[in-house]
Amino acid sequence: MTVALWCLPAAILLPYGFTIIAKVLTIRATGGFNNHDPRAFLAQAQGAAKRAHNTQLNTFEALPGFVAGVLTATFLGADQAALDALAVSWLVLRLLYGVCYIKDLPTTRSLVWMAAAGCALAMFVLAAMA
Repeated sequence: MTVALWCLPAAILLPYGFTIIAKVLTIRATGGFNNHDPRAFLAQAQGAAKRAHNTQLNTFEALPGFVAGVLTATFLGADQAALDALAVSWLVLRLLYGVCYIKDLPTTRSLVWMAAAGCALAMFVLAAMA
């Protein structure tokens, strides 16, 4: 299996890391966890916890484009080294995006978001050139 394909399960798990951060920070702030209604529980998050929750939501939103890019480029026989580099770059950038979001660095976060989106789009360019 290629590096790009191994990046798929990592990308699928990535938002859950941000979910854990959001829940831990919210538990610290509220003193407890309500597993009967976890969405309402996270809706009360504030500050860094709310930003971590927003990060996991945005990461779920970005996931389909990444998955489609990797699979399209793989199935069409795109340059594997370039695809692997783009897939790893996307993962690293999405992690950095989360750090920027949680630490409340909006300009840097937006630039990192654009770079990650560019990686996903570049995968389709690779596929088209294959």
